[in-house]
Amino acid sequence: MPDEFWIPIPVETNNITALSPFLVPQDHLGSPSIFYSMAALMFVLFVAGTTINILTIACTTKYKKLRSHLNYILVNMAVANLIVSCVGSFTCFSSFAVRYFIFGPFVCKIEGFLATVGGMVSLWSLAVVAFERWLVICKPLGNFIFKPNHALACCMVTWVCALIAAVPPLCGWSRYIPEGLQCSCSPDWYTTNNKFNNESYVMFLFGFCFAVPFSTIIFCYSQLLFTLKMAAKAQSESASTQKAEKEVTRMVVVMVLGFLVCWMPYTSFALYMVNHRGQPFDVRLATIPSCISKASTVYNPFIYILLNKQFRSCIMMMLGMGGGEEESSTSQSVTEVSKVAPA
Repeated sequence: MPDEFWIPIPVETNNITALSPFLVPQDHLGSPSIFYSMAALMFVLFVAGTTINILTIACTTKYKKLRSHLNYILVNMAVANLIVSCVGSFTCFSSFAVRYFIFGPFVCKIEGFLATVGGMVSLWSLAVVAFERWLVICKPLGNFIFKPNHALACCMVTWVCALIAAVPPLCGWSRYIPEGLQCSCSPDWYTTNNKFNNESYVMFLFGFCFAVPFSTIIFCYSQLLFTLKMAAKAQSESASTQKAEKEVTRMVVVMVLGFLVCWMPYTSFALYMVNHRGQPFDVRLATIPSCISKASTVYNPFIYILLNKQFRSCIMMMLGMGGGEEESSTSQSVTEVSKVAPA
């Protein structure tokens, strides 16, 4: 049993099984009010994340005009968010409500695996969106046209990358165990058990699943902003182009900040623990990064989908709340920029 979990603070007991996060409430880690507050938060994320991502998928299925190459990638991210919401957020809500992981060690592994897969697909989808914007607007490949089959191939790549990241803990390189307040499961990033080579796995995740996609996002969006500057300079007399530059610049800043808010806390905490093995820490703080990453199932769709006027209009029509055929100002911005983008 001790190999299945780890008590992150000194405990005055000779029977560690008596504190198993799979068997008894973890009241030695925090007051019941903390657990119930986390349960309420997870319930909100579960309901909001499930609703908004189901709407996104249903709306794209219903309206053919939304089936563009970019929207394929956004739907791919919605599917990944739905997995995290239905599996990760719901499991956390149920466990926080009873103050321990009630589903047992096997489900812990499944939940950790599926939540990691969903999170990684969503993360890599953000990088693919940036890559697609760079190809379409900056035209680094000249007259190359990014088609739906290219978008589908990129979506497949996100799932392959996610599986590369999520499968190793099932095969002995790290492991999936309860984290923080012991009511959610994730790869082992904080124990001192060298049997599973946790340190090397965490560094692999940092390099492959954070540094690479983040570098891609920064490079692509910096190139996009440079192209926008050139477009605005070439059409300085055009009010619409100047407005387009400001709108897309604001959108890019929000996208990058959203990525950092989602993944920087988790990455920073994991790296800190790798370099400070065995030091005591507040498990309540360890729970915060996990909650922030799960919250991405709600705020990422707001950034990438609901701020798109075309998507928002179709969702309103599907819900019987009106909405017209207006196109997003961002799409108009892309048209303006594409006219002066290098061929």
